[in-house]
Amino acid sequence: MNGIRIINAKLIRPEGIVEGADVFIRDGKIVAAGSPGDRVIDAAGRYVSPGFIDIHVHGGGGHDFMDGHEDAFIEIARTHARYGTTAMLPTTLTGSEEELLHILDVYERVAGKNTRGAQFLGMHLEGPYFAMNQRGAQDPRYIRNPDPLEYREILRRTHLVRRWSAAPELPGALEFARYAREKGVLVSWAHTDAIYEEVVEGWNNGYSLATHLYSAMTGVTRRNAYRYAGAVEAAFLIEDMDVEIIADGVHLPGPLLQLVYKIKGAARTALITDAMRAAGMPEGESVLGNIHHGQKVIVEGGVAKLPDRSAFAGSVATADRLVRTIVQKAGVPLVEAIKMITTTPAVILGLAGSKAAIVPGYDADLVIFDEDIKVHATIVNGELVYANTDL
Repeated sequence: MNGIRIINAKLIRPEGIVEGADVFIRDGKIVAAGSPGDRVIDAAGRYVSPGFIDIHVHGGGGHDFMDGHEDAFIEIARTHARYGTTAMLPTTLTGSEEELLHILDVYERVAGKNTRGAQFLGMHLEGPYFAMNQRGAQDPRYIRNPDPLEYREILRRTHLVRRWSAAPELPGALEFARYAREKGVLVSWAHTDAIYEEVVEGWNNGYSLATHLYSAMTGVTRRNAYRYAGAVEAAFLIEDMDVEIIADGVHLPGPLLQLVYKIKGAARTALITDAMRAAGMPEGESVLGNIHHGQKVIVEGGVAKLPDRSAFAGSVATADRLVRTIVQKAGVPLVEAIKMITTTPAVILGLAGSKAAIVPGYDADLVIFDEDIKVHATIVNGELVYANTDL
């Protein structure tokens, strides 16, 4: 099998940008040198970076993982690959136990297939253990407290579940976190009314990541006339806590993106799309969640809103937009921005030894993009899965 040689690249490395570089790929891996007969791709002075890793994504291209069929998974993977995503955690919404188990069954059938799109790294269950007051666009019919019988049954399939988001202040939420962590599942806190002290307790019991920081969580609040630090402040004050942000410039405007970067830095901040089915689609009416019984939304101004426009109802961001936004609106250097969507999520998932670096032996997941962060090619496991016509 012939390999690939990428020439004339601006190679993005953690220590800086190397101009005029070549990258060699064989058998799905980065290698030190090429061979005669390798396919040559001329980057023409464009940037080449490790592939973007999205650890929180619900859909795209007109599909949602909650649709519950294999075609939805495949088309979402292909859609986001066009924008530079090479690996992702398919993410659920709140649902019944039966529905969540069905989604896991679908994922198991599709996980080993070559989608010619982004690679699946395991499921992310977002909910259903949430605070009702912080539900956002999550369906309130399915929000509930952690049930040991339920989560133990679901976690019998820990080879499918990579991450689970829940509210740490709920009855039984600490026991849930300890059990999930024992099974090797990353536990993150989300859609929470927790104050600082409750987040700290959650941290001590396994909640190590803040899900979409600022969205669906408390800031400084009052209880019985006394002021308390909230979940946002806890994320900042717990030095070793990782956070993820929807860096679309809408969920978080430029000043808040700057603040997160200033306090947490690139090494503790992962960029996520949190994208719903309307990502990569024209604006207009759409559905959050299952196509048949999900929440109707309207997409305008680069974001999904509830029909009455009273609140956001989901992101339509793609990974390239995240990088472009945090560079342009928050002034984050490009090398640091790429770290936030490659190295940092890889470290969070325990994949730093195999992904998110262009060095021999690592997976050949790569993105070629220009000065405007427009993606020209995406390579997943050494396979060119997307290329625009001018490459």
